[in-house]
Amino acid sequence: MSEQSHRRKGKHISYQRGKRNTNPSTSLLKLEGVDDTAAAQWYAGKRVAYVYRASRSVRGSKIRVIWGKVTRPHGNSGVVRAKFRSNLPPKSFGASVRVMLYPSSI
Repeated sequence: MSEQSHRRKGKHISYQRGKRNTNPSTSLLKLEGVDDTAAAQWYAGKRVAYVYRASRSVRGSKIRVIWGKVTRPHGNSGVVRAKFRSNLPPKSFGASVRVMLYPSSI
């Protein structure tokens, strides 16, 4: 199995929000090749990783990860909601996230 075959790419586009208030505990992700609610529903329960570089090394690595989980679709255009163990920082708006294709229901 190749390195890319067990994951998909996505972008962190925003927090869940209303007209005036944002809710940072739920992030909105746009997944590559997902353009409708039915396709987005398939990703419910899948694990998501936001991988980033930090300046200080911890246990010999400057790479850090915040793990999360896709909870449900958001709207009709293939956007999904996800909850992360710690809320994603606002600097990650527009950044890539990795969507793992597990746990699988197939």
